[in-house]
Amino acid sequence: MSLFEPSEIFQFAIRIEENGEKFYRQIVQKFEEPKVKELFSFLADEEIKHKKIYEEMVSKIDRYEPFETFPGEYFAYLRAYADNIIFTQKKFDEEIANIKDMNAALDYAINAELDSILYYQEIKNLVPDDQRKTIDGIIEEERRHFVKLSEIKRTIK
Repeated sequence: MSLFEPSEIFQFAIRIEENGEKFYRQIVQKFEEPKVKELFSFLADEEIKHKKIYEEMVSKIDRYEPFETFPGEYFAYLRAYADNIIFTQKKFDEEIANIKDMNAALDYAINAELDSILYYQEIKNLVPDDQRKTIDGIIEEERRHFVKLSEIKRTIK
């Protein structure tokens, strides 16, 4: 028996993308340089695209309705859990305060993408075999984001 249903995992993915967008928008506000603003605005927009992809994926899965004492409590739990694994508010505050240049911002974003990939690789093992292909779709999207960030970092050195 699996511990998570794919719909739950997509709820995590959606929240992680929302948090990623928030991080990138905060970086846009932190720097004045037009190239930096353009780059991180692009990355924030990419997070929105990823979120839409995940929302589309979850719409193709039968809805998972967990037992809960209060309406919405389970998904509130999932959101809180996702908030504490990648792009957390505490990380936002600490990391943004420490980010002084574009390289530092890229390093943080690259590491967050890697964390996402590793997280989804682990979660994939918790869903039934016939549903793992869907989780592979999430992993592939995160890999593309990681590659894009890595290419950008390589070009600015």
